[in-house]
Amino acid sequence: MAEKNFTPDLSVMFAGNIYSPNPFWLASAPPTNCGEQVMRAFDAGWGGAVWKTLGDPIVNVSSRYSSIDWNGQRMMGLNNIELITDRPLEVNLHEISEVKKRYPKHAVIASLMVESKREAWHKIVRQTEDAGADGLELNFGCPHGMSERGMGSAVGQVPEYTEMITAWVKEKARTPVLVKLTPNISDIRVVARAAKRGGADGLSAINTINSITGIDLDTFVPRPNVDGKSSHGGYCGPAVKPIALNMVQQVQGDAEASLPLSGIGGISDWRDAVEFLLLGCSNVQVCTAVMHYGYRIVEDMADGLTNWMREKGFGKIADFQGKSLRNVQEWKHLNLNYKIVARIHEEKCIGCELCYTACWDGAHQCIHLDRAGSNDGKHMTPAMHETISKQSIATTPIPKLDHARAVNGSEPYATPLARIPRVDEDECVGCNLCSLVCPVEGCITMEQVETHLAAQSWAQRMGDASNPARKRD
Repeated sequence: MAEKNFTPDLSVMFAGNIYSPNPFWLASAPPTNCGEQVMRAFDAGWGGAVWKTLGDPIVNVSSRYSSIDWNGQRMMGLNNIELITDRPLEVNLHEISEVKKRYPKHAVIASLMVESKREAWHKIVRQTEDAGADGLELNFGCPHGMSERGMGSAVGQVPEYTEMITAWVKEKARTPVLVKLTPNISDIRVVARAAKRGGADGLSAINTINSITGIDLDTFVPRPNVDGKSSHGGYCGPAVKPIALNMVQQVQGDAEASLPLSGIGGISDWRDAVEFLLLGCSNVQVCTAVMHYGYRIVEDMADGLTNWMREKGFGKIADFQGKSLRNVQEWKHLNLNYKIVARIHEEKCIGCELCYTACWDGAHQCIHLDRAGSNDGKHMTPAMHETISKQSIATTPIPKLDHARAVNGSEPYATPLARIPRVDEDECVGCNLCSLVCPVEGCITMEQVETHLAAQSWAQRMGDASNPARKRD
């Protein structure tokens, strides 16, 4: 264990020369609206911050946010129709300069969005770099409001515009230039390649997803309600993480698109951050979780990452960055001869029968309630069980009595055998659904079964089928 008594180095050097003491950055959003906020965030432990997007003056509406709550969790998904900063550019530039003077070892990135004119981009690049910004993030992803003005995702959805404006910025930029990608596009790699052709030094992904989170069934107005009307907005939060991870992998798995990447999308804790880093990100940006719980969540994020790296023996972020990329392949390359089956551990089963219901109604009908009694080798369907149950008096499960019967020898487990489902492994396709719905940790495990067949993918199988010489072999 001696080799694990070390302190991992969390510092990162992003896109060539943007240093930060750890990979945790605040995304361009309300938490980075002003210098006072950014400085408090740095005091809490954040390694960098992307300033709320700068540009020409705008006016925001008053009602701006709505959310999706799920199974007791507030803000599982957050929708916003807020635009870029409504504070004067001069004030923001002064505060950027002040923050860099006080926190020279933290990363301060200026997020930018102006009209699609070369002169406008050259001007704001000069202004923000003169203020001391360590890098520039071009906001080509905002899906609402600004896109209606020919900015944001209106640029990021057109590869030619993305390449052109990136090239304009690179004509004047002295610091690294990042392009923030929109997810509201059929193939994110196309725009990432365009940004790379334009000379981008790095990327950030993903921006928010176009959404309407819900409608008030009394007023018939979608949320958020702005004087009886609403608009589509940008969706973020834990709900978007799977989409973000997929798009990050698409970009980082493509040699024509891959660049140093700042991962964004539903990151709430250190585990989420590690997943993005494993798919090739250099750092991560967080927004919704901070809006929900505050800046101090970074303490647990840093501690969790440090402990995990120490446990795994990683001394620095680069030791595991991108380590999972090679494990993501197209479906046609997966091994068709790999087989797993569900195993129900009777001693942990509580007899809820969720796995039975899920398997029969939503999967492959291979879980059965036939441990007690006999049905002449035939599997009983849910309808047959229902008919029998109507003909008998139902017994309300009483855990204490059930356990007593087990102790006295009438039942081998705390839950009666009649209530413990059984898996027919010959019929089981290994879909995982039963293990996903089971409320008891470790009660249902998915275990590999030896097939004694060589690994073979669909591509290989089709190749063999179309090759007469291989057929003869």
